[in-house]
Amino acid sequence: MSALDEAALRQLFLDARTHSAWQDRPVSDETLRQLYDLVRMGPTANNSTPFRVVFVKSAEAKGKLKPALSPGNVDKTMHAPVTAIVAFDLAFHEHMPRLFPMRDLKLDTWPAEKRDRMAFLNGTLQGAYLIIAARALGLDCGPMAGFNNAQVDETFFAGSNWRSNFLLNLGYGEASKLHPRLPRLDFVEAARIE
Repeated sequence: MSALDEAALRQLFLDARTHSAWQDRPVSDETLRQLYDLVRMGPTANNSTPFRVVFVKSAEAKGKLKPALSPGNVDKTMHAPVTAIVAFDLAFHEHMPRLFPMRDLKLDTWPAEKRDRMAFLNGTLQGAYLIIAARALGLDCGPMAGFNNAQVDETFFAGSNWRSNFLLNLGYGEASKLHPRLPRLDFVEAARIE
């Protein structure tokens, strides 16, 4: 492998921003399928891939999501072309014989809390891949935690083992509405090499 060039690094990290205002420009279903196909290739523990996602696009689906949003997240979510409900599957282990066939992990015998933690951690990791993959495809992102998880789960995942983690608005951001970039911690403040 070789390092990405400066333009790619700028698109993925250095110039990428969290967007709250959106252009009136749709995101195609094909782009969302391509986005998922990129995310599913990222590494997870034992290839567990517990990430699940619902791409909320239609006015009807947005209307179902709206009551679960914190007041400060309503406008930006209603105006985003797509809102991804980033979730994880508590029954991910049922797919392990197909996803990791070379090893019989017997995850069904693990304590539920250990499996649930594995689902949450690896699903969150895949949610981060979603952000990077979206940026790689030219989309802007607005991740959010301000919503009622239980209400979203009841509305979108009733009767399933899926659980919401965070929301991610997707589309083409309105750059003129961005605030100045906030500072980040320097290496010496947040990292060390031992």
